[in-house]
Amino acid sequence: MLIFLAALIVATPARADLKLCNRMSYVVEAAIGLEDKGTTATRGWFRIDPAQCRVVLQGALTADRVLLHARALPVYGASPVPQNGSDPLCVAKDNFTIAAARQCRSGQTPVPFTEIKPTQTDDGVQVAYLAEDSEYDDEQARLAAIQRLLVIAGYDAAPIDGVDGRKTQTALSAFLRSQGLAADAPQAPDFFTTMIAKVQSPSATGLTWCNDTPHQVMAAIAIDDGKTVVSRGWYRIEPGKCLHPDMAGQPKRVFSFAEAVDADGKAIRLNTKPLNWGGPTLLCTRETKFEINEQNDCASRGLAPQGFATIDASAGRTLRFGMP
Repeated sequence: MLIFLAALIVATPARADLKLCNRMSYVVEAAIGLEDKGTTATRGWFRIDPAQCRVVLQGALTADRVLLHARALPVYGASPVPQNGSDPLCVAKDNFTIAAARQCRSGQTPVPFTEIKPTQTDDGVQVAYLAEDSEYDDEQARLAAIQRLLVIAGYDAAPIDGVDGRKTQTALSAFLRSQGLAADAPQAPDFFTTMIAKVQSPSATGLTWCNDTPHQVMAAIAIDDGKTVVSRGWYRIEPGKCLHPDMAGQPKRVFSFAEAVDADGKAIRLNTKPLNWGGPTLLCTRETKFEINEQNDCASRGLAPQGFATIDASAGRTLRFGMP
């Protein structure tokens, strides 16, 4: 769960640059909202790697209220960054500045923002931390983030706990060797950029989705462990990108469904037919993020049945979503 923490308070009335620091196990993109005399503006996106800080506003902070929204990168798939904010403000898909952020226009979407109260450090900077329930320090957050990406890439680095050990080091060493990276690569300041680029390429293990369309694709996976079929989604795959859905354990069967959507999240249609990729096996989904372990009577339970395709992912399988 995402929580916001303030830095230690220093007894001085001056207000200066606003800095956000990431102590989460995700690479995140943040947007800030500034409310001043009844007018609210938003700006974003600011990418912040684990254990790093970024100045998101320079100069004196004079707004009546400061608000924040954060999202995980698409590489994390269905793993959400929960938001408990009560202020719906407008954002856009790419970098943006919105002057009147309570009335969304075309290409803008309302998302929940949380009010934060940054506090001042002894160097005169206003600081707020993005944190998880685990309350990682910087070193733990960085290691947990590496563990999380290793698991997405198909390496056994679980549990994701920010604790170093033989299992994590074995998985990391195997990943570095497979990608032709030096042993000291994890110490580089751009290691998360390098790692995400590698994770977003087709893999020789597990399942890889690759989006070859000009549209955003939302995908869902279902895992049959021999006892229960669990469907899970949605994973966001940007145009030209690949993504590995998390597939813990040794599934007996794997199923996949995906559809192309527009900027408002509506299904793309070609000649009245939805642009999607699936198969004959009907499994339950819902419009928002989901994990469903009961696949009977989807419609009667307020769920949407979708046709999934059966996938052989035992030796590595890449599904490429392209235009017909």
